[in-house]
Order: sequence, then C-alpha cells, then structure tokens
Amino acid sequence: MNHATYWIGMMSGTSCDGIDVAIIKQGPASREKPELLHFMQHPMPKELHEPALRLAAPGFNEIDTMGHLDRLLGRAFAQAVLDTLEQTGVRASSIAAICSHGQTIRHRPGYQFGSLPFTLQIGCADTIADMTGITTVSDFRRKDIAAGGEGAPLVPFAHQRLFASDQQNVIVVNIGGIANITWLGADGSISGFDCGPGNMVMDSLMLELTEGRQRYDRNGEMAEHGQVYRPLLERLKQHPFLSRKPPKSTGREEFSDDILNLILSWPDIDHASMLTTACEWTALCIVDALQFLPAQPARCLICGGGAYNPYLMQRLNKLLAPLHVCTTADAGIPPNAVEAVSFALLGQACIAGQANTLASVTGADKNVCGGKISPGNNWPEIMQLCCGRQPV
Repeated sequence: MNHATYWIGMMSGTSCDGIDVAIIKQGPASREKPELLHFMQHPMPKELHEPALRLAAPGFNEIDTMGHLDRLLGRAFAQAVLDTLEQTGVRASSIAAICSHGQTIRHRPGYQFGSLPFTLQIGCADTIADMTGITTVSDFRRKDIAAGGEGAPLVPFAHQRLFASDQQNVIVVNIGGIANITWLGADGSISGFDCGPGNMVMDSLMLELTEGRQRYDRNGEMAEHGQVYRPLLERLKQHPFLSRKPPKSTGREEFSDDILNLILSWPDIDHASMLTTACEWTALCIVDALQFLPAQPARCLICGGGAYNPYLMQRLNKLLAPLHVCTTADAGIPPNAVEAVSFALLGQACIAGQANTLASVTGADKNVCGGKISPGNNWPEIMQLCCGRQPV
C-alpha cells in the first residue's frame, strides 16, 4: 500500500449489547500507528439481543435459528456501518474494507473438545459487503485453531501496534464479557491469554435481579454498596479454568448458567453483595493472571466496558498496587474503541496477506493470516491497492 487508507473495524462482544464501529486512517507503512478518526457505539437491536444470547448458551440449538440470526446480524452490522458513515460524513468510497469480528455463539478450545476444537462467530459478511458495497473481512479465529491454536485472544497483535513501549513492560487488560490480558515486553516479546470472567457474570446477575430491566450495574453502584461474601468468593476461585497455564481461552459457555445459579442460590446473601462478590472475583481473576507473565509489568492499561465501572477500577487499583493502572485513554484510544480498532488492523493485515495471529499468544504451531474476504464493489480497487494489479 503506497498511501494512507481508511479502514472500518467492527466488534460485537460476548454481552451482545452493542455494535462498536471504528474508522481508522492507516499510513502506507503497515507498522505505523493508526489514527482513530471516528468511533461510534450502536445498540444491538432488541429483537436480536435475546436470540443471540440464547444461541450462545450451551444446549440444543436449531440450525434454522442460527442461519436466520446470521443473516439478521449481518444486516444489523451493515446498518451500523452505514449509520456511522452518514453521521460522520465519511464517504463509503474512501473505506478500503470493513473488518467484522462477528458475534461469538460458541468457543470450544482444545482442553474442552480434545483434538477437534472449534469456534463460531456469526453475522454474515457477505450480507455486510452486499448492503454496503464495501469489501468485508470476517471469521478471524478459525485459521488459528486449524493451526493448533486457541483462536483467542487475537487482539495482542493490535495491542503491540497501539501500546507497546521499548522503555517498559506493559500489560493491556481488556475487560469485556470475558477478560483477557496482553503482555508487551520492552524487549518486543508478546504473549496473552484469557483471564476468566470479565463483565458477563455481573451483567447476568443484574439482568436476573432486575427481571430484565437493567443489563448491567451502571458505574458499579450496586456492587459498591454490598459486601464480599468470602465463602462464596473462595468457591468461585476454585473454577478449574483459572489455574490452567496459558495458552488458554474461554467463552460464555464456561461462566454462564452454573455460575449464575451458584451465586443466586447462595444462602443469606443480599442482592448488592452478589454483585460485590462477582466484581471482586473478576478483579481477582485479573490479578491472579499476573502469575503467568514472564516478568513484572511497569504499566497496566485497561480497556473494554469494564474500564467504565468505577468500582471495578477502584478494586483493580488497590489489588494491583503499586503497579500503575490507567485506561487506554491515557494512551490515546478510548477504552471502548480498542477492540474495534484492533479488528480494523487485523483485517488490514489479512488483505495484505500478513500474519495477524500470534503463536506466542494462542499456542498455534505458527503465526498465521486469519480472516476470510467477502469482496464488495471496491474489490478491484483493493487488489490494485495491495497488489498493483486487477483481480484475475
């Protein structure tokens, strides 16, 4: 690529509560730090939120339901892009590609599924490309799994571009539905893995306790007014995933109904303390994950929805002291935009034919180029941009 181009990154997390869209400008050198031009969050259409969560839950699910939801999510993702372009004034013709993570409905790594692990994200990329006319990259995880990896986390590839320092060791903690950690060594080393539950247990509790009226504990206000129930916390800390050594990844399946029912059925505990205990567990999962890092970090950057929970941030600051903890806003990227920006960079690398998943993170046999391309109306221009020739 010989000039700056615009790319769209799109993310829908395990909570399935919104569609994040980031527009970045990337210079001709792929190693250049991208510039975030615009970021918008679009609510997940109400008629898709519950079906997506149901499909992500363990148990029997109809193929018809999945196929239908795949198309509906594709439409919703495409509309989120079109709305973002309209509201920001960015022309569709200036976008090189849309890079869509999709909605994860199942993630079964090797320790759960033996020799044939798999992961599945839906949100039809061909529908996105057709509705927008823009070439779309999707399905980033399965190539890594085919190469023997966990298929997650993928964002360390982008975290290195965005946040690495040759002066100090940095960790980036993404607190979405699941929490994951990226190690960025001052020597250029990279590793990363899933820590355990992020927001998902707290969100599920809030949804249950309010009978669906609230999807999350805004600003951690309820959790802040409860108490940590130590016997329950100790029981939660015994979850077998937490003691596994990296590389490791997980999903909603492992921290959903059984955990929720355990907390809800715990004797003599008030609602606020359920949230307090779940929040403390999330924080401790992150703190305990530091034992798997190669050295002590000097800086901790927090991103994802958890960065906007003041009570959770307060607990992390106390538990991680004296480590310097701040959000990625201090490094120039809003915490809720990091994943969408990351997938824009992953998609750019895919179209350029460059490795974008890291064996040092996922445990794969080698670094691979993950992603599948759904050509849009601009595909001939993309081929010229990347290869200097028309497609055959």
